[in-house]
Amino acid sequence: MIRRSWTRPASIEETLALWAASLREIKKRIRPLFNQDRVATNAGLFLESLLGDEQRKTGWMRAEAAGDPGPWRQQAILGRRDWDADGLRDIVRDYVIEHLADDDAVLVIDETGFLKQGKASCGVARQYTGSAGKITNCQIGVFAAYVSRHGHAFIDRALYLPKEWTDDPDRLEAAYVPPDAGFATKPKLATRMIARAIAASVPFKWVAGDTVYGVGDIEQQLRQAGKGYVLGVSSAHVFQSWGKRRSVAGKAADIARTRRPSDWKRLSAGAGTKGPRLHDWCYLELADLEVEEFNSANQGLWTRGLLIRRHIADGDLAFFTTWCPAGTSIETLVAVEGHRWAIEDSFETAKNEFGLDHNESRSWHGWHRHVSLVMLAFAMMAVIRHRQSAAAKKNETPNHSKNQSIATPSLIRWSIQEVRRIAIRLARKRIQPAHIIAWSLWRRAHQAAAQRAHFKANRQLVLVYPGFRGASHRWG
Repeated sequence: MIRRSWTRPASIEETLALWAASLREIKKRIRPLFNQDRVATNAGLFLESLLGDEQRKTGWMRAEAAGDPGPWRQQAILGRRDWDADGLRDIVRDYVIEHLADDDAVLVIDETGFLKQGKASCGVARQYTGSAGKITNCQIGVFAAYVSRHGHAFIDRALYLPKEWTDDPDRLEAAYVPPDAGFATKPKLATRMIARAIAASVPFKWVAGDTVYGVGDIEQQLRQAGKGYVLGVSSAHVFQSWGKRRSVAGKAADIARTRRPSDWKRLSAGAGTKGPRLHDWCYLELADLEVEEFNSANQGLWTRGLLIRRHIADGDLAFFTTWCPAGTSIETLVAVEGHRWAIEDSFETAKNEFGLDHNESRSWHGWHRHVSLVMLAFAMMAVIRHRQSAAAKKNETPNHSKNQSIATPSLIRWSIQEVRRIAIRLARKRIQPAHIIAWSLWRRAHQAAAQRAHFKANRQLVLVYPGFRGASHRWG
């Protein structure tokens, strides 16, 4: 017998009050960035337009939503007014940490592409981007996302400048690139973000990233800081063990081929939309090292290792270099690697909901200002989502039935899209609030039912057919 524990939904007044209070708090935090009240007001209207439901967040669309007669005020926020985008970045980071902080959090590093036409937009070039899956004309932004049990949000960003830009002083000057910017690889941009997070005392225990960030200075930086990591590397990356009973030496792909069937363990890297993201995993401890010489606050025995992920359906392999306190389980490392999904989800949501890729400014500071404002809008919704979920959990009716065999929530967890949808409809006052709330409950209940059905079907198939690949293994 399955019993459901129903949660009391937030009232209309609570929902509106939380949205309004959060927006007031955000505007108050960013006010010191601007020298004039009218500029601060326009920045607030810019933020509101990002939170609105216009499909395109262009200057014209934002201006129309703000009630402006033309796009000039909106454009001035990005281009012609003197304010510090890095100051806004730090405000976003502090706001996220204040509400979502957790000592076991993971800092996830990744990049995303912004498709562009022409050659004038700062950093644009023909380069590979995973957003399009090919080499195309685009900008590349490197981002750091803070991922904890409370939620996830961006806390840092940087625009990547290709060599063809940094070798052309006239082009840099035309895009108002600071003289000290210079060329920096994507891993170098990542090390700067990690250094800023550490300097700001951001609480996190792990760093995760794909193969772009798995080699170079990042490993040494994290070891010295006493932070664990799970970083992707290529199949040709060479590993070597010492001080271990089973000797390991060679390229990652060659090492994987020599593993015995008993070395592999089927684990989930986290829950996806259609069930656990199951893969086969193998973890090899390569060496144990004392770290007192690096960081006095994290003394003790730490382990360097190799984590291998094998796709259940086609046997496709992925490799990760790891660094963790001795005794860390493979389950923990798999969970850390699975947190990379959060930044992919964040990119998709920020582009679809908040116009991350709708920036029309061609300048260096215009890109960083636009992206930082989008990060702020995203962070506000992430915090509201956390508060809504925490309130629902607090009001959950406990179920102490002895016959309860499976604990199933009646509603799916709040999504940023759902929080935004409700707030916009309530603010417009075109539909009765009770109707809006009722539809939200209906959607989340049916989504929860569909999710339970997917989970149950996958569990049964995996039990009956051990080789079954499960639901979609795409990130997100």
